[in-house]
Amino acid sequence: MPLTFSHLLSSLPFPYTLTGDGGVVITVPIAEDNREVLPDGVFVARGGMSNDGHRYIHDAIARGAAAIVGEQALSDLPVPYAQVANAQEAIGFLAAAYHGYPSRALRLIGVTGTDGKTTTSTLIHAILQEMTGGKAGLISTIAAEIGSTALDTGLHVTTPGAPATQALLAQIAANSLRSVVLEMTSHGLAQGRLNGVEVDAAVLTNVTHEHLDYHGSFEAYRDAKGRLFAMLGQSARKPGIPKVAVVNADDPSVEYFGAFPADRVIRYGVTAGTNVRAAHIVFTPSETRFRLMLDGQEAGEIRLRLAGAFNVSNALAAIAVTWAYGASVEAIQRGLWAVEGVSGRMERVDEGQPFLAMVDFAHTPNALEKALEAARTMIGPAGRVITVFGSAGLRDREKRRLMAETAARLANLSVFTAEDPRTESLDGILAIMAAAAETQGGIESETFWRVPDRGAALAFACSLARPGDVVIACGKGHEQSMCFGEIEYPWDDRAALRAALRGAPLKTLPTAAV
Repeated sequence: MPLTFSHLLSSLPFPYTLTGDGGVVITVPIAEDNREVLPDGVFVARGGMSNDGHRYIHDAIARGAAAIVGEQALSDLPVPYAQVANAQEAIGFLAAAYHGYPSRALRLIGVTGTDGKTTTSTLIHAILQEMTGGKAGLISTIAAEIGSTALDTGLHVTTPGAPATQALLAQIAANSLRSVVLEMTSHGLAQGRLNGVEVDAAVLTNVTHEHLDYHGSFEAYRDAKGRLFAMLGQSARKPGIPKVAVVNADDPSVEYFGAFPADRVIRYGVTAGTNVRAAHIVFTPSETRFRLMLDGQEAGEIRLRLAGAFNVSNALAAIAVTWAYGASVEAIQRGLWAVEGVSGRMERVDEGQPFLAMVDFAHTPNALEKALEAARTMIGPAGRVITVFGSAGLRDREKRRLMAETAARLANLSVFTAEDPRTESLDGILAIMAAAAETQGGIESETFWRVPDRGAALAFACSLARPGDVVIACGKGHEQSMCFGEIEYPWDDRAALRAALRGAPLKTLPTAAV
């Protein structure tokens, strides 16, 4: 049966007004960018503060759009038009309908939180692969894994847009996979990009200070993540798959997230009395070990190749949700041990230097604290932690102070540098960080330095290092670009750190932005 505009509109859970023939046939995916419109497709015009999609409706029609969805009252278009109150909220439902609601064919586990989402999603996927004989997919901010195929999901990335997410889910379902892990950011949830996704399990890593520039308050930020847990009650039930909520008992927001209706709420952490708990934790340079407690009973030893207490928490979250779906302890053990590392997360860079060098994505105060604490467990006798990081422009300004204070407390030496300054003054950002470090006893040119060029900053940090030290570059992780002004320039912290270790540091572009 041909897919019509009216059929797509019937997926919307809120009112709309249709002008024109809803029977027009739609043959290509939904587009939210007029430049991506194809003949016989639907263009969704979103309102916006600086770039209103309604301005591009006529261009979309010229490109062949067969129908338009928007928010303004329009009556003179040559194609069918549906008016909705919030076009952004509509895109996910329309894209899901176009692809035949692919998440209904999948056991879908959503993962949200401030820090640890990608690692936790990767660990869950690894255990699911053991459980299902390789029949699990993954969509994270790093990549999408569809069977044996891995697809890059972008440079600076959040949850992909709704059309891309639904297209990936459709590919996963079409490849006969039956489970999928979907990383869900607060932006993606708040903007409705995940509307139309039928969720079976919601997993929370933590909620700490981040993205308040966008959400406005901690409560609004927390509520955005709460949308994932609310989706448990809004999503279709699938035969034999219970609705599961997995919450971090060590996080202050545990009661908020644990209150959402679910068939089962599982608490994990190191707190006594939790359903899934780590006991007798041991950190070594090569692995992390702990005894796994399930509902108060010892279940076996867990070994991780990942360092840091925060990765114990990430592993517990992965254990909790897969245990809820019947994973054996043996499958959990094999899956977790199979993860040798996660791109840009405590990732080691070895050029034969007599000290440890690594890259981590830590770009929030909490993540930086955890990364530096983990680094302290890796230093040799009399070793020091040397960190390199910055704070992004046009983002949560309070982080600049908090992260510099954290480094002054936990790192022996810090180098403050560029990290996506965008259209803000890099010198101004670094001045705020320097002043914050001084409030914690930091002394410029003795315990911290300002080196605006990130490549030069990495080289300087390496020049300070001696045997037994740890040099850790934080903030960029897996990302493949850095933004100066309004332009994304290619940048990879791992390649830059490797070049610094070789004595040929990469130069951050552009010089004029420093």
